[in-house]
Amino acid sequence: MICHNESVEPTPLFEGATRKLLARGGSLMLVEVRFNAGTVVAEHAHVHEQISYVVKGRVELSKGGNKEILGPGDSFYAGPDELHGVRFIEDSIIVDGFTPQREDFFK
Repeated sequence: MICHNESVEPTPLFEGATRKLLARGGSLMLVEVRFNAGTVVAEHAHVHEQISYVVKGRVELSKGGNKEILGPGDSFYAGPDELHGVRFIEDSIIVDGFTPQREDFFK
């Protein structure tokens, strides 16, 4: 699968966030998410492994009882069923990789 970002329409995720489903196949998927400053993703967990890469902006990651500020070029891993949450300090672009694919994103 080849995916050209400019040809993918963003879809609303929730107030302050939109996402683009990018390349996917097998058990992997890639998602670009844009968040407005001040948006909060409450701590949550899911069965998927997740790797997130900060393309733009600054975020406060909550994970494992710790909080850390991440900026462009930084990334994190959240294992299956691991609690994590994010507060967006600035307008941000995050690229998330998931395995297995997030079937709930296709609804």
